[in-house]
Amino acid sequence: MNKLKYMICMASIGMLAISCNDDFVSTRPLGEASDEAVWKDAALSQAFVFDIYNGFGVGGFYEQQMASMTDEALFTHPGRNINTVTESRSNPAEQGYIMDTYQYGNLYTRIRATNIAIGNLRNPKFDNPTRAAQLLGEAYFLRAYYYQQLVRFYGAVPLVNQVYKLGETDYTKERGTYAACVDFIVNDCDSAALLLKGMAKVDGRANEVAALALKARVLTYAASDLYDNATAKAKSPTIAAYAKAEYIGYPSGSRSERWQKAKDAAKLVLDHAEHAYKLDLTGPVSATAGQANYNAIAMGGGSKVADADGKRDLILGRFFIDLKDERGGWVGRDNGPNGYHNWAGNTPTQLLVDDYELTDGTKFSWNNAAQKAAPYENRDPRFYATILHDGAGWKPRTDDVKNRDPYNQIQTGQYEIGNGSGTKTIQYGLDTRNSPVEDWNGSYTGYYYKKFVDMDPAIVDQNTRQRIPWPVLRYTEAVLNYVEACLELGEEAEAKTWLNKVRYRAGMPAITDSGEALKERYRNERRVELAYEEHRFFDARRWMIAGQTIGRKATIISIFGTLKPGKQVSVYKYDKDNYTYNYTVNTIDPGIENRVWLDKMYFSSFNRDEMNRNTKLTQNPGY
Repeated sequence: MNKLKYMICMASIGMLAISCNDDFVSTRPLGEASDEAVWKDAALSQAFVFDIYNGFGVGGFYEQQMASMTDEALFTHPGRNINTVTESRSNPAEQGYIMDTYQYGNLYTRIRATNIAIGNLRNPKFDNPTRAAQLLGEAYFLRAYYYQQLVRFYGAVPLVNQVYKLGETDYTKERGTYAACVDFIVNDCDSAALLLKGMAKVDGRANEVAALALKARVLTYAASDLYDNATAKAKSPTIAAYAKAEYIGYPSGSRSERWQKAKDAAKLVLDHAEHAYKLDLTGPVSATAGQANYNAIAMGGGSKVADADGKRDLILGRFFIDLKDERGGWVGRDNGPNGYHNWAGNTPTQLLVDDYELTDGTKFSWNNAAQKAAPYENRDPRFYATILHDGAGWKPRTDDVKNRDPYNQIQTGQYEIGNGSGTKTIQYGLDTRNSPVEDWNGSYTGYYYKKFVDMDPAIVDQNTRQRIPWPVLRYTEAVLNYVEACLELGEEAEAKTWLNKVRYRAGMPAITDSGEALKERYRNERRVELAYEEHRFFDARRWMIAGQTIGRKATIISIFGTLKPGKQVSVYKYDKDNYTYNYTVNTIDPGIENRVWLDKMYFSSFNRDEMNRNTKLTQNPGY
């Protein structure tokens, strides 16, 4: 008993001694740093700004991509809320699929972080002015970028450039005007460009040219039909009936002046010739070289196959490394052929395929008998770099499939097989929805996505990540923005000069059209050059052609290979000597998707919960 009392007494003395140690009773979290500590330390300040980049998500490399909400693609797997958008069933209570890079609350979380960074970095508390200026420039860029994402999705939004704290008297805020939002973003881009001028360029980080390119994009949108109230009202009764026109465009002012600003902004990007990847040609390269050029851009911005001067089309990308298991590393698995054990996510539509010109620059037509008999021959080289079609050569099959296809060709049709005795059977291709490999992951459209998918033969199935950057901003986009502004200003010669630079690089002949025909050629050029890069979703809206384009029923291809008389085949191979191929265009079964366009879809709705949280928020037209 005395021993027990002694032990208790000694323990009490020990606890008393420990309680007098200030370090022991410190409540500071070991895994966190205080605000004061962050902004006094350059490395911690940099870590704070770097974290804001996480608002980029994985760029556009999600399993469900925005291409499938346009006439570029059809998403293979049901029940993902994409149909809510494509069938115009979106409403404030059920908006349908929205990638996190466009989600209202997520973007404002990032904007709040940029406001904190800007407030602290304007007067840095650490002694490294160059580093502070670069971080401040990046913070301005990121704020501009996230507001740009909001504005092109929702129209005008509340402009918040302060950091709300506990105890504020009012947390609600009305939408700014569309003009005010554009001015705000442009001013942030200007600040970013000024601060980042001359700074070293680092992959994945904002730089001066990125700020200029973002400004050019924003001003190009601002000058477009959708955002000119007079034009938009004339084209849409839904928009004409909306009482708050200032939230979705310019009620007044000169469109010519807006186009001039867009042109001037784009030209500042064009002046940075270090990004003009193979745009100094005076005529088209060969088809083989054109495909290689486009592959190089898609696979890393031109960096993997750089031109003689080391120029790179990519201005800002979202990069991926093997140390992090990010969705962006699985773009091949998510979209590749099911005959390679991939998931066939965002499959190209026949609508997109049909818009690739022939190599001589003429438009493809199913009414042309020769073209109908061989629809995949002599097409724009970018077609072969973007889309996998029936008969296209691809990587070696996996070990469990290679005996079925030793020729490594995409099989999306049905084919007669002769067994050597004159008896014929019909065999479904390995990459169809009736595949003996993985029938549930087959394409409905008859095509697969090739762009951004690594051609390395080591990456053959769903078990290997790839490292292809998502193009946040490209030099070629700025070139096309410049072309568009020139066309709208009546400067056709200048527009064609730059438009043809892009075509020559791809192995396509010069465009010589004028007037409305030239405008349509430009829009088609933008469609194929920027395919699968999230531009079509917004371009069809800002040009107000959505009803005639992304509102169409998705088209698909059915392919049947008939053995020619006397031919015997035991293991299928695409071969026109052995087969006659028949191609039939159909529309997708409405039970899978039934696309409809309603003009309310020109702008996304604000979610019902956001409207309840912010009673000053005014809903968009048509909801």
